Amino acid sequence: MNFPDYPFTPQRLEVRPGIAMSYLDEGPRDGEVVVMVHGNPSWSYYWRHLVLGLRDRYRCIVPDHVGMGLSDKPDDGGGVSPPREPSGDPAHYDYTLQSRVDDLTRLLAHLGITSPVTLAVHDWGGMIGFGWALSHMPQVQRLVILNTAAFPLPAAKAMPWRLSLGRDSRLGAWAIRRFNLFARGAARFGTTRKLPADVRHAYTAPYDGWRNAISTIRFMQDIPLHEGDRAWALLEQVGARLPGFADRPAFIGWGLRDFVFDRHFLAGFQRALPQAEVQAFDDAGHYVLEDRHEVLVPAIRRFLDTHPLA
Repeated sequence: MNFPDYPFTPQRLEVRPGIAMSYLDEGPRDGEVVVMVHGNPSWSYYWRHLVLGLRDRYRCIVPDHVGMGLSDKPDDGGGVSPPREPSGDPAHYDYTLQSRVDDLTRLLAHLGITSPVTLAVHDWGGMIGFGWALSHMPQVQRLVILNTAAFPLPAAKAMPWRLSLGRDSRLGAWAIRRFNLFARGAARFGTTRKLPADVRHAYTAPYDGWRNAISTIRFMQDIPLHEGDRAWALLEQVGARLPGFADRPAFIGWGLRDFVFDRHFLAGFQRALPQAEVQAFDDAGHYVLEDRHEVLVPAIRRFLDTHPLA
């Protein structure tokens, strides 16, 4: 393991029998806790610049979701498409939003995180992180929100065809899993700044091969758009309760050239959290921390320093 700007020693926790999650736990044990939750198709590598900018004072906890990054990549009993019901095989994993929330809950309980935390989220991390926060609202005292969602697709926003290709097409799903297309595409087109080859490799390497790419396609197939979709009820609940976080400090950093989480999603967060500090960039894409980490990391550090936890 030799990824640029990732000088960390990941740890592992068996979150289910025989299935281990990799995670970072960097910084002083008595520091204020920042929980950073990534999305698809990234992993804890996405947060590396922020961890490096905070770990002298803040305790940074950064999981790799099961099937992502350096975590185990179990099968689910399906193939191109997920099984209709969990297989019942204890070696299999049910790749759903609820499973991700449950895993995060187990990790933070294992680490004994009961004090106030800052929740930092990106992409699917918004739905996962806020899904966990539903049952831990008093504990979540600050928010850092980067190009994500915590509510259903806005009415004015069309479902991007690139996501529909994986979500709704068996041929598209097969190609994404067979050729690692989603991780490769995100590493090349998810930024306005051309990433160095070794950084692109760090984003794509964990998902090389049919077995390793399973989670990248299962995330797409779990996108909730309608009542009846497996993740719909949880996402709807998260969206309804999001304004309940408006009384605590929030920082929003947004790449406006994101073809998925665009101005419509940014506007949704601004309506729900009207007091949030917002930094939006016309020259940044979905991986906003790649495009603008030189600006965002010190800005987030200032935000945290200015709003200490009780």
